[in-house]
This record gives sequence, C-alpha cells and structure tokens, in this order.
Amino acid sequence: MEVRNCKQCGRLFNYVGGLNRNLCPACIDALEDKFQEVRKYVDENPRCTIEDICMNNDVTSKQVEKWIREDRLFFSDDSPIGIACEKCGKTIKSGRFCKECADALGNQMDSLYRAVNDMPQAPKKSSSRMRFLDK
Repeated sequence: MEVRNCKQCGRLFNYVGGLNRNLCPACIDALEDKFQEVRKYVDENPRCTIEDICMNNDVTSKQVEKWIREDRLFFSDDSPIGIACEKCGKTIKSGRFCKECADALGNQMDSLYRAVNDMPQAPKKSSSRMRFLDK
C-alpha cells in the first residue's frame, strides 16, 4: 500500500485512490461536511451567486466549480450561476458539457465502438491443445 502526504494538511495517510486522491480521510470528511453546508445554503438561497457561496461558507470558487462539474451541485434555470461547457463554452448549470456536446461525444464514442466491433477478427486456431516435442 502506498503512503502519501495529504495535499491539504500534510499528514501521512495510506493512499487508496478515488475521487479525492491526494487528501487524507480526515480532510475528505471535512470537505464533505463543507459540501453539505454549501448545498444547504444553495437550497435556502436559490438566487445566490458563486461569490455569495464563497463568502458565506468559507470555500473557494474553484471548489464550488468542481462540485458543479461533478454534478453534485445543481441550480435552477433562473439562477445566475453558470459555468462554461468544456467543449464549446456555452453556459451550463451543471456537469462538464452542454446537451449538444454531450450528445455529439456520445455519438462519436458509439461510432468508435461499432467500428471496433465490426473489424474482422483473426481466425481462431481450431487445434488449441498442448503439444510436446519428441527428443
């Protein structure tokens, strides 16, 4: 098992992998508590901005944006909060891509999958048994 230093507090911890790769379990728990506070604040203040969230909850705008991209924070259509689609730059409310770009990427992946599955396969050898050499 690999041992790493926590990116936030500097303590050593057993690295397991996952979403918060470089954080110790204590910092992950603290971050999850902070997320619950932010989510409650957003539910109580649906017209808030990212700056309001940051000032009232002691969290960075980068972290709020990360939660939005991970589809953990959702906002109503009349909310002033929006982030840019990673492909075309269109304003979206959550996730990484707008509906059009997500559909286009899905179609591209589907066509690649079909192309790989439609490729001719090498013929399988019918005599797949163990052979011995005579001395």
